[in-house]
Amino acid sequence: MPILYDKEHAIFNIQTPDTSYIIGIYDGKLPLHIHYGKRIEQTYDMFDMLDKPAGKNYSFDPVCMDFSEKIARNVHLFELPTYGDGDYRMPAFHAQYADGSTVSKLYYTGHKIYDGKPALSDMPSSYVEDDSEAQTLELYLEDELSGLQAVLCYTAYGDRNVIVRSNRYVNAGKATVTLYNVDSGCIDFDHNDFDFVHFYGAWARERMMERTPLLHGLQAIDSARGSSSHYQNPFVCLASHDAGEDMGEVYGMNLVYSGNFHAGAYVDSFHKTRFFTGINPFDFQWKLDCGESFQTPECVMVYSDRGFGKMSRTYHEFIRERICRGKFRDQERPILINNWEATYFDFNEDRIVAIAKKAAEMGVELMVLDDGWFGHRNDDHTSLGDWFVDKNKLPDGLASLAKKINALGMKFGLWFEPEMISTESELYGKHPDWCLHVQGRSSSEGRNQLILDLSRTEVCDYIIDTLSEILGNANIEYIKWDMNRNMSEIGSAYWSPDRQREVAHRYMMGLYRILGTIKERFPHVLMEGCSGGGGRFDLGMFCFFDQFWTSDDTDAVERQYIQTGTSYGYPAMVMGAHVSACPNHQTGRTTDIKTRGYVALAGQFGYELDLSTLTEEELAEVKKQIALCKELAPVFHKGDMYRIKSPFEGNLTVWEFVSKDKKTAVVEIFVIKGMANPSYECIRLKGLDSAAVYVDRNTGKKYSGEVLMHMGIKREGWKDYSHEILILEKA
Repeated sequence: MPILYDKEHAIFNIQTPDTSYIIGIYDGKLPLHIHYGKRIEQTYDMFDMLDKPAGKNYSFDPVCMDFSEKIARNVHLFELPTYGDGDYRMPAFHAQYADGSTVSKLYYTGHKIYDGKPALSDMPSSYVEDDSEAQTLELYLEDELSGLQAVLCYTAYGDRNVIVRSNRYVNAGKATVTLYNVDSGCIDFDHNDFDFVHFYGAWARERMMERTPLLHGLQAIDSARGSSSHYQNPFVCLASHDAGEDMGEVYGMNLVYSGNFHAGAYVDSFHKTRFFTGINPFDFQWKLDCGESFQTPECVMVYSDRGFGKMSRTYHEFIRERICRGKFRDQERPILINNWEATYFDFNEDRIVAIAKKAAEMGVELMVLDDGWFGHRNDDHTSLGDWFVDKNKLPDGLASLAKKINALGMKFGLWFEPEMISTESELYGKHPDWCLHVQGRSSSEGRNQLILDLSRTEVCDYIIDTLSEILGNANIEYIKWDMNRNMSEIGSAYWSPDRQREVAHRYMMGLYRILGTIKERFPHVLMEGCSGGGGRFDLGMFCFFDQFWTSDDTDAVERQYIQTGTSYGYPAMVMGAHVSACPNHQTGRTTDIKTRGYVALAGQFGYELDLSTLTEEELAEVKKQIALCKELAPVFHKGDMYRIKSPFEGNLTVWEFVSKDKKTAVVEIFVIKGMANPSYECIRLKGLDSAAVYVDRNTGKKYSGEVLMHMGIKREGWKDYSHEILILEKA
């Protein structure tokens, strides 16, 4: 059983195969955090290992008198830290009550343990396929004075080292409660021997890894842009100072949410660490009226005692199998070509068909028509919201174009940006109040567009109905769903003044409803997300999208950093990765088509160029890449990934993917910068069958698995941007 309850000592032991998360109820009412880490079986003496809750009275720390023995709350480890009761660290919950006070005292009233995992109201979440694969603990707390109730929900998966948690707040009192801070995950540690690891970036430079030792005080990241954003990602880690790929302790938190978030660590004067994540409390509040409830997003927690590698592989498998869902979860995806970098807005039906025809000859399986097919969209100043076909470009409409693409043996896909509106559009002329705006203030534009107010039901219904009509009247088997700006002037003409700080979160709830409805109505449509590349690359999106465009930067060198950083928290299966034209449109760098292809093979593979401009030699290489993708995609997408060499640490990038049965290993080696008189690099592989013999497909040489892992292969440095791919198969 993954969740054990020691009634005598009031201790809960939430277990996974290798880990324990242990909670104790002090004095029958206060949930204390006892342990998260390696699995522990015996818990009867766990309270004795903590600072005594009723022990030392630290100077200037007031003591709480609510218990049989007084307690200085500022020095103890809590499951739900609140504000106003003597704990001066960052609270995980902060609210205001009818009397104007912000003091909360949420005490234990009971619990429930049951098989399975509940779906969350209004929020996407992980899931189970059978109740036997997980158990859930719900801790019930109540603030006696106000009547506010909290439900702390923990689910442990029986065969995965994953614990997911979230909180639900119910107003069972007689007056409105205003919520200010509602973190999803919060873990208190009794030491600060950690590094804080996060993944920052910008447009076309997403998820760059940064690692710094914890400092006393607050160390945090956040987004207040209305999306999880390019600039920070809602996946963070605490790692022991010695943690590497295969050693040391690592704690990961990954938030299932696509809007404003914060995450970080607070270290107090006694070297205790509070690790947290949740909705960003900045510019957020929520009026919780009597009888209403508020559900926080879910936090997916992973603990690894063998470094970042084990943590990442745990996340990869869990995301593939219990975050992603639907028809395409277990299927290999079609290899696509997108016309954007080939044509931008300048195309007609004949040109799209010509691009598709050449791609079909190469073995490409899906033609995607990008921006510019609707309204009067010849540049990025107009027509968003007007989702009707531009007959000047496509005189016979989408259904006719789809038939022509299908006749080539290819699927047809379409780009949308449904969340946006252009001021030069018929929709804006009819409904100028449908955009996010503040009455009386000018609105800032991003990419010459405004954002529709998805906190409004009628706006969401318009998007659902419009997309449903398009998808229902043409054979469209793929959607690229884009979102090309962040929020500003966040306001709604619908909501009252006292609810304006709810709008950003209500927007996300509306977006999730739209996506869920479209996915339910059109389960046969492969859905790829995009936000100027990877600007909304998070677990909330992967509850709806089958894959996500990793970055608008398709340069083969930059992509090594981007895809490596992304791989710490997300699997290759969800990373859109394409071969684009050179010189690269983002960096101006020129790399050969082999290097571009091998980097892109480590994601969901495709092309963003006009194949008719390639040489015969390049076209021959394209055919080889497509054949390799069709053969090796199961290894890249469903196998175990090992980061052998990181571009963040040296001049080589080496990715290894090993099939689950260990019969096939694919090793990709990239040199970032050539150098004179280079030394040999020893590349020790991982995850192989040590007793097996592996054959190098390229050379026919045989190697034992133990030699490949313990001695490795040696390679000498090459010229700039050079590459090698090894395919090793069991003899």
